[in-house]
Amino acid sequence: MLQYAYFLNPGLNFGDQFQRSFFDKGVAYLKPLVLRVVAEHIQMHESTISRVTTNKYVHTPQGVYELKYFFNSAINSIEGESIASESVKEHIKNIVKSEEKDKPFSDQEVADILKSFNINIARRTVAKYRENLGILPSRKRRMPY
Repeated sequence: MLQYAYFLNPGLNFGDQFQRSFFDKGVAYLKPLVLRVVAEHIQMHESTISRVTTNKYVHTPQGVYELKYFFNSAINSIEGESIASESVKEHIKNIVKSEEKDKPFSDQEVADILKSFNINIARRTVAKYRENLGILPSRKRRMPY
């Protein structure tokens, strides 16, 4: 138990340092973070970090999140920066929210719009993330006149 307390304090402080833009600006600014980086930073094994973060939650200015939420994969931007997959999903959610209901964007159109945000992902990846978010395909989102 003492080991868990040791992780939670420096681990959360590290998360606060690394995810500062998320805490200040929201999900679209979440940075990719892997267990290995935190484990090296606080000198613990990855499996310990994984076990300790399971079913633990943190209250942030953006809401309550499971600690595991902050450990996500990275997608490379057009300029070579890494962007968190959760941040890309948030962009997709916002694009779909802003579309015209009588002419929703296809997955390819969403991928093209993401390029304007400097995010280069394939149509198939957009489709996968859209499904993960529970968003229907464009033909099923279309509202009749």
